[in-house]
Amino acid sequence: MIRLPELLIILTILLLLFGAKRLPGLAKSLGRSTKEFKSALEEE
Repeated sequence: MIRLPELLIILTILLLLFGAKRLPGLAKSLGRSTKEFKSALEEE
């Protein structure tokens, strides 16, 4: 399980790699993908 310090480090690295302008779009896409994946698993 990921604890708070590891999560902060990961978020900092993502911020440095992609910049503040692209992060909301990436998070939105990740959320949509996760939602679609879960709904696909429930359909089977």
